[in-house]
Amino acid sequence: MAAQNWSRRGLLGAAAALGTTAALGGPPAAARTPGIRRDRPVLTHGVQAGDAYDGAVSVWTRSDRVGRMLVEVSDRPDLRRAHTVLGPVLGPGTDFTGRTRLRGLRAGRRAYYRVRVVGEHRAESAPLTGSLSVPGTRDDLSFVWTGDIAGQGWGINPDLGGMRIFEAMRRVRPDFYLCSGDTVYADGPLAESVTLPDGRAWRNVVTPEKSKVAETLAEYRGQFAYNLLDANVRRFFAEVPQLNQWDDHEVTNNWYPGEILDDARYTEKRVDVLAARSRQAFYEWTPIAPGPVYKKVSYGPLLDVFVLDMRTYKDPNDGNVYADPRCGLLGETQRRWLTDGLRRSTATWKVIANDLPIGLVVPDGPAAQEGVAQGDDGAPLGRETEFAGILRDAHRHGVTGIVFVTADVHYTAAHHYDPARAAVGDFTPFWEFVSGPANAGAFGPNALDGTFGPTAVFVHAPPVANTSPLDGFQHFGEVRIDRRSKELTVNLRDLDGAVLWTTTLPCP
Repeated sequence: MAAQNWSRRGLLGAAAALGTTAALGGPPAAARTPGIRRDRPVLTHGVQAGDAYDGAVSVWTRSDRVGRMLVEVSDRPDLRRAHTVLGPVLGPGTDFTGRTRLRGLRAGRRAYYRVRVVGEHRAESAPLTGSLSVPGTRDDLSFVWTGDIAGQGWGINPDLGGMRIFEAMRRVRPDFYLCSGDTVYADGPLAESVTLPDGRAWRNVVTPEKSKVAETLAEYRGQFAYNLLDANVRRFFAEVPQLNQWDDHEVTNNWYPGEILDDARYTEKRVDVLAARSRQAFYEWTPIAPGPVYKKVSYGPLLDVFVLDMRTYKDPNDGNVYADPRCGLLGETQRRWLTDGLRRSTATWKVIANDLPIGLVVPDGPAAQEGVAQGDDGAPLGRETEFAGILRDAHRHGVTGIVFVTADVHYTAAHHYDPARAAVGDFTPFWEFVSGPANAGAFGPNALDGTFGPTAVFVHAPPVANTSPLDGFQHFGEVRIDRRSKELTVNLRDLDGAVLWTTTLPCP
């Protein structure tokens, strides 16, 4: 592993050279943990890893006070002969969070890491450990995905064992995790107790930031911090690196750029202001590097993942019946990036992570539409024209192996799209797999728009809207790619990891 090797004395000296409390700013009084030595940093929310590709990964943690982040990394579980990488100073400017990029990880091996923070007077935190898979070209590949986390008033319930779907995902041992958006519900305050229609009680862990809609930067930070209070989430994130999208609830329901809210819960009505605060918190509290949300992540010859951002550049939600193909959800730069990236990809499978489904009708009130489809089975209109162009370009350039994975609608389904059933015929048949929610209200199923000829091959949805996680209907999806046959298998799983439906797609 190509990393700078530091001696322990050198590390402590570097930390001490950071300066005194007067130079760095002392820890906030509320951050001090009872029963812990006041001069010793505490890692408050576990460790996470993200953006794991090309033999590198970003490792994240948060301290309760100013200190230098240090990460030891090895391909041995006992961390013998570990290399140590000097990370950033964690301070109030990033809410005491930070990440360190580890490079030179050995393909085909599991990497193990240990994180600590050195504060003033050389006081060290207790260490936290994590590990991650580093796939090689001779390995099979697998990942899991879900979205819609802790929404509709259903938070961390100790009676249920917390957000145990994350433990189910951990048990299938994926190489990485794709969060398909709605990472948090910043517009969904939690109550300490909710009475269900049948009289049962749901209990929530509640924090001040989760007791109202988020508006300030501190309140948005508290949304992301909340999920990490759950032991299942922390354990999962310590073992499985992440790719992260955002959708609407990281800010507020169905938002779009330039929107002015008509919502009495908010004193700040400008969505652009709220989105900027949420975006800062999103990058502080996840292990992914700041920059565009959309990106291509390559996992060797078997897989390229195209992570989309269908929120930041979208047009206002309206009837979605315009004919201008330059409008839509992605924006011109991202649209060109996607079409060019699909043409150039040499991977067997091109997984497009779309945080809004292609064919499901997702209304925003009585007359506007939130997603791609607008409920008319005819020729493409509105945002459908954007995806018609992307699919047409891929078809004309012979791009094969396109699969869409998504969440958003709070149930799980498998949709097959075929031009033989469609109002538009210039595309190659493809699959879209839907999963979620993860500890949120379950809904659905939504109506399918016939423009691209979809058929619902499988659907698992609740009998009533906003079914609580006590009744199940929580889902995640799993993708496995066999390196020999290059077949791609999709498993749609429930709250406890049981397979509800499966299919295997042959090598294209």
